[in-house]
Amino acid sequence: MNLKPDVRTIACEFQIDGDFASAEPFGSGHINDTYRVTYASGNTPCRYIFQRLNHAVFPNPLAVMENGQRVTAHLAQKFAGQPDATRRVLTLVPTCAGKFFLRDIVGNFWRVFPFIEKTRTVDIVETPAQAFAAARAFGQFQTLLADLPTPRLHDTIPDFHHTPKRFSALEKTVAADVVNRAATAKPEIEFALKNRAICRVLLNAQLPERVTHNDTKINNVLLDAATGEGVCVIDLDTVMPGLALYDFGDMVRSMTNPAAENERDLAKVEMQFPVFEALSRGYRAAADFLTPAEKNLLPVAGQVVTFELGLRFLTDFLAGDTYFKVQRDGENLDRCRAQFKLFESMRRQESAMSKLVSEL
Repeated sequence: MNLKPDVRTIACEFQIDGDFASAEPFGSGHINDTYRVTYASGNTPCRYIFQRLNHAVFPNPLAVMENGQRVTAHLAQKFAGQPDATRRVLTLVPTCAGKFFLRDIVGNFWRVFPFIEKTRTVDIVETPAQAFAAARAFGQFQTLLADLPTPRLHDTIPDFHHTPKRFSALEKTVAADVVNRAATAKPEIEFALKNRAICRVLLNAQLPERVTHNDTKINNVLLDAATGEGVCVIDLDTVMPGLALYDFGDMVRSMTNPAAENERDLAKVEMQFPVFEALSRGYRAAADFLTPAEKNLLPVAGQVVTFELGLRFLTDFLAGDTYFKVQRDGENLDRCRAQFKLFESMRRQESAMSKLVSEL
């Protein structure tokens, strides 16, 4: 498939001034097809982000698009009047028909945003200051959406963070053992069974439902190229109702561990406490809506999300690697081991984490 001519054709359907100049694949995401498109407009080139939604991951693309439109419109109202308002929230470019997305002739859903200049993203936390900036941006994101009017947002991925259901899926997969791998993963299965109680910690606390991002990796925050400040939260496909602590927990899981997700040398897998402290301070600086129960559970949120992802990797390994892409045999089992090791590291440091949170 020739991508540039396809993007050029799609571009004709959106209200963009100037002449189409070029398109190139953009970003490190693995879900949607993303392109940075340049237009010639006088002497100043203008750039846009074009995205084609992945139907396999999001089987209800209209729901994703509707959520995104409602969330960006609400955030735009919050930032209205500020001098940098256009940098603080993604802005949907309307189609020539006045819609906020395009469905092309083969059924693909497209959306377009102006490219936010003078920003950068990072895939791995380089400094605690970056973690603070990202956590503050996500905390502000949740705060600004706390009063999003009804109706309730769509569940774009139902039960995404329902940890007990993830555990039940593991049990069923172990019992079926369709590719005869259960013996290979016996220590990991036993570890999961031993720590099953963590699955219900957040659900049993009866925490309030919030509007949450559900993919709070650091590369989903645009950082100002000059100051390092968190400018804009991006990748809104998984924004839906959920628990605020799942977002914080995923920050802790994804940002405090310097090792690769599939790291085989488990000695490299460790929660970095200074990064956890930066995340806690940044998040608490912006998330002023948290209840006492939510604050008290911040130290265990990372454990829940990390254990949950370990369950998912283990389940997929036992099922024959049907969901997560792998580059080698046993990669999902290695990913599971890394998550379980990170979970253990968090558990060892829980008292220090609790002390810090109580002092904030």
